[in-house]
Amino acid sequence: MKNLRVVIISGLSGSGKSTALRALEDIGFFCVDNLPVVLLPKFLEITLLSSPKVYRVAMVMDLREKSFLEKYRRIFQRLQEKGFKIEIVFLEAGDEALLQRYSETRRNHPLSKRGTIAAGIRMEREKLAPLRQMADKVIDTTSVNVHQLKDLVQRHFLPSKDFKKMVISISSFGYRYGLPADADLVFDVRFLPNPFFVEKLKSLDGHHQAVRDYIMKNKDSKKFLQKILSLLTMLIPLYDKEGKVRLNIALGCTGGKHRSVAMANELSAYLKGMKYLINLNHRDIGKS
Repeated sequence: MKNLRVVIISGLSGSGKSTALRALEDIGFFCVDNLPVVLLPKFLEITLLSSPKVYRVAMVMDLREKSFLEKYRRIFQRLQEKGFKIEIVFLEAGDEALLQRYSETRRNHPLSKRGTIAAGIRMEREKLAPLRQMADKVIDTTSVNVHQLKDLVQRHFLPSKDFKKMVISISSFGYRYGLPADADLVFDVRFLPNPFFVEKLKSLDGHHQAVRDYIMKNKDSKKFLQKILSLLTMLIPLYDKEGKVRLNIALGCTGGKHRSVAMANELSAYLKGMKYLINLNHRDIGKS
């Protein structure tokens, strides 16, 4: 039991818990969103028995579950007595930042059904104060964007010796939907053979092995990938020397479904092998 790492992500609504959970999923955690706290002991028991290769689990637990507040302390304590190491990450943000996020998403606060969102935020902060005191790590996301939050979470849970300092974000996109606004380096892969014009491949995407094989069997695809890696081998240490902690690389094809996805996957695999922390995103894969 002691070998199973259990991370509980909780905190204020709108503080970035889903982003934190995705960040852990990207580095190998088995993740569950909104697991009822009463099911946690059974979930861990089943995980130990049926999934021996799973040794890190993370889950978001919060006020969306009505019984959470009255039961979490007792359940966490019992699990710790059985030998489980429960780590609590608590996310919070200032009232103004939370109000702005709710304004942008137009979502209701879970405690604001009978009042204002501001009142709901204050009530939630008060109800979760004891859990915040129990937390192993508290993250204030007031002035933190999505990418910075992912970096904070991943760096906390990954030993520094296992990965190099710089975080590399790799994304695929379709030119018909516009360039990614935050890209540092953009590579156009529209010169590669297009699976869209192969009837049996048209409906598939770049994750499919048949699409990957079709693209990578082309000598230009392999040569292009080698050239990118050669360029990055030179650039990354220079960026690192200047203090850059995140590098955003985007690869684009026409629709963002085939070539850019396959090439982004290939590049990601190579750089992971070089011990870089990689966040991979396929922005437009479902649009075309």
